[in-house]
Amino acid sequence: MKTIQLTPLNQENFKSFGEFITLENANQFKINGGSTDRFHALSSVDTEANGGRTIVSMFRGQAFHLPFELKVMERHPLGSQTFIPLNPNAGQRYLIVVAPAECKNEVEVVDHLTAFIAQGFEGVTYAKGVWHHPLISLDEVNDFIVIDRLGPGNNCDEIPITSRLVINNP
Repeated sequence: MKTIQLTPLNQENFKSFGEFITLENANQFKINGGSTDRFHALSSVDTEANGGRTIVSMFRGQAFHLPFELKVMERHPLGSQTFIPLNPNAGQRYLIVVAPAECKNEVEVVDHLTAFIAQGFEGVTYAKGVWHHPLISLDEVNDFIVIDRLGPGNNCDEIPITSRLVINNP
């Protein structure tokens, strides 16, 4: 059994997998007569390949707990994918497991896995082609806004994880 250690989630540690979405240090300004704070352009979504278009969906992630055993990784070769929690609170967490887009098979994916825990209002945009585990809400059910691609072509590749890989509590 291989154990994957958790890496702190921040702009620097996540940049090779996509964009880390946080309000900290965001371009912020007042709109609507000063009654609303706009946190501007937190992430961009890449969905136009092969006639794709950007869509907004809601996902409801069922609760999982650590330790968590990985079973599959997926990627979207034609577009990026953004996850933003809808009901964040101080203790709400979800697990992010990623591997570089350049990985070509299970062995390469497993050898290059990185795991993060997002908390509260932290979101991520997986870059086009980045391997990631499907949504893993921790401790309780969590709802997400998901922004991704709709259009022609195969935009979901999966690799089953046949070796035993576990992510433990930090």
